[in-house]
Amino acid sequence: MILSHACIYGIQTLVYTAMQGSSAYVSTRRAAVEMGIPFQFISKVMQILSEKKLVISRRGTSGGIMLAREAGEISLLDIIEAIDGLSLFQECILGLPGCGHATPCPLHEEWATEREKLREYFKSTSLADVVAGIRVFSHRISIEEFSDKILHIS
Repeated sequence: MILSHACIYGIQTLVYTAMQGSSAYVSTRRAAVEMGIPFQFISKVMQILSEKKLVISRRGTSGGIMLAREAGEISLLDIIEAIDGLSLFQECILGLPGCGHATPCPLHEEWATEREKLREYFKSTSLADVVAGIRVFSHRISIEEFSDKILHIS
């Protein structure tokens, strides 16, 4: 797995939040239940994303999280950088220290090309793009039950 579980859950939760619209706070507890993700895990990830200014969080009965910017202004790379950092796009895929053009590993040339393609894809893909894929193409973002529910959210 290239992305950590925390990063995957962060992306899923922000997509879920984007699908709810930008006018109200989204309950992280409800999101956790509907996506089948442990609530404590989502809470910790959302705390990180709040510190990185990708979400605004509010406690209380009408609290939850809200995107700090429009969904079209938050790229997948923003989320990945906030949670996992950018090492995926800088380090050797085999974990060898010093891997580079001067002292490459056996996968260096291919990985260098592919990781740059990945970086560009994540940079150019926003939460709004992911939401559009869900609505137009019936893509799913989490467990099947969640996918069925969100297709009916407008």
